[in-house]
This record gives sequence, C-alpha cells and structure tokens, in this order.
Amino acid sequence: MIRASYLRHCSAALALCVALGVAAETKLGAGVSAVGASARPAPNRRALASTATLHNLAPAQRIVADEGASTDNNDALNNAPELLRLRGRGLALPLQNVDANQLVDTYLQTRFGGVAHEALDIMAPRGTPVIAVEDGRIAKLFLSKPGGLTLYQFDPQGEYSYYYAHLDRYADGLKEGDIVRRGQIIAYVGSTGNASPDAPHLHFAVYRLGPARQWWRGTPINPFLIWRHSSP
Repeated sequence: MIRASYLRHCSAALALCVALGVAAETKLGAGVSAVGASARPAPNRRALASTATLHNLAPAQRIVADEGASTDNNDALNNAPELLRLRGRGLALPLQNVDANQLVDTYLQTRFGGVAHEALDIMAPRGTPVIAVEDGRIAKLFLSKPGGLTLYQFDPQGEYSYYYAHLDRYADGLKEGDIVRRGQIIAYVGSTGNASPDAPHLHFAVYRLGPARQWWRGTPINPFLIWRHSSP
C-alpha cells in the first residue's frame, strides 16, 4: 500500500512539472516571436513595387521610358524621340550589301551567363567590309575577351557611341582619334572574342553617351529599331 501510494504521488508530481514546463515554453516562445516581429521593420511595399517594375522592364523599353513614352505601345516604341533623332540622321547600315529587310532583332536575346545582348547581330561572310554608319571619330580600338577585336566610334556631337565587335581586322592605317566619314570602310567582319568560328558576324550596338563621354559606358538603344519598326 505504501509503495502504491508513493508511486501515485510521484506520477502526479511529474505530470504537474511537465505541464508547467510546456506552459512556460509556450509563453516564452510567444514573447520571442513578438519581439522578433517588432524588431523587423515592415517592408516598404511601394518601394518594392517600384524596384520590381524597373528591373522587369526590358532594355529596349527602358530607353523609351527615359523619353516619357509608353512601354506597352509599339507605336510609342517606334516613335520614341531618341529613335526619331537617330533615324533623322540617315545612318548607313554598318555592312556593305546588306538590306534593312535582312535584319533580325537580337537586342532582347540573352547570351553567355544570361547577359542581355543589347545589340544587333548581322551575319556575313568573314572579311565583309564594315563601314562607319555616320561621320564621326574613332574613340577607341580595343581588344576584349567577349567582343574580340572591337571599335568604338563617336558621332560628331559626342552624343552617341557606335560599337562594332567580333572584327577580323581594322582597315589599314586606322587609329584612335581618326575622323571617319559615313560609308567609309573601317574594319572587316570576323569571329573574334566569344563568337563561334563557324558563324562570323558583326555585333553592332548603339549607346547614348553620358556627360563624361566615356567610351565604355552609355545607355543602350536598340539598333534594329533605327532601321526597322518593331513587330505589332
């Protein structure tokens, strides 16, 4: 009898301890959660929405947004003031014997590692003459790992940079600082850099320069839309 009574008391005491421990842990956990929640500031939903909108804009749409045009309307895209200014200059196509109807819009494609292309690829046989799209100055002759043999040309006003890449070679005697004329041969098509040896082509890009006029930095503009309107 004594042993049975003793065991009943021990069991009751143990049950009481367990119950008190669970209650204390629950209360403490709730307190920690409350402190953690109050210590973290609520997200700025307006800022997050704004950031998401900016990063979701395609590069071609960002340049139109800079001009105050709608990014959801192809007419606005085709008639953005930036593009109209470039079209009004009567830029030559950068390759001889290439018609605008042969161009394919590669601006929004991605390349190695998911990098945005932001340029126009024009397929052509190796050695095809590359010509200056307008009058200007050779700002930089540069050898890079992705672009291979490259050339940066500034327009006469220093507003835009025209970038020619994957070149096989430059025109004889061409050097930085040279003044070139629209239609002048400045280089030849190749497959240098990360281009496939079996697919020689010209990588052509247009950038709006900043106030510092740095040849390696600018706002990309879709070259395809200079000579061709986007599809509806």
